[in-house]
Amino acid sequence: MKPLLAPSILSANFANLEVDIRAAEKGGADYFHLDIMDGHFVPNISFGPWIAKQMKAITEVPLDAHLMITNPREYIPKFIDAGVEIIYPHMEASYDVYRTVQLIVDHGAKAGITLNPATSISTVEGVLDLIDSVLLMSVCPGFGGQKFIPSTIRKITDLRTLLNEHKPEVRIAVDGGVTLENIGSLRNAGADFFIAGSAVFKAPDIEQRVREMKETMR
Repeated sequence: MKPLLAPSILSANFANLEVDIRAAEKGGADYFHLDIMDGHFVPNISFGPWIAKQMKAITEVPLDAHLMITNPREYIPKFIDAGVEIIYPHMEASYDVYRTVQLIVDHGAKAGITLNPATSISTVEGVLDLIDSVLLMSVCPGFGGQKFIPSTIRKITDLRTLLNEHKPEVRIAVDGGVTLENIGSLRNAGADFFIAGSAVFKAPDIEQRVREMKETMR
């Protein structure tokens, strides 16, 4: 599968968001990633569906949303209505993950599932018939700019083996500490959807950094 890069706008300059988005778009961003935090599931608060609506008005690049929230089913329809194309709830956030993922599919979006660093990859087997991608957290969720957890490399490799046996078309996304320096290793391990925040939006030249990361992850 063609690898995809999704800059995370959590690290963008919200006082000049459109400029940052335009630069990443010009560099070839495949998606823009929305980190949704409620202050309960993770100790931080970000933004809601309104930011997706604002972004849809200024870019044609598709959006994906990572729901770090305790009640994802309440908000899934709102984010899809706002124009988000891929929704990633957390495996750890719902007592009935299958129903949560099914809700995404029923509303016409692509369904993913997110695993925290300590969550076993075996947990995805129960929803493989519904999902398009698995998002592996390579940091503890809740804050941008954290360092990559090295054991994620082995987790990617093991997950790719599992998926190849059961549903090889499912993508592996990685979020947290993804940089120009490690994106090649993540690609070699089996990942094909890369979420990068600080590595893109804190770079001296956002457009050039997106180009460099896309070239390295081929």
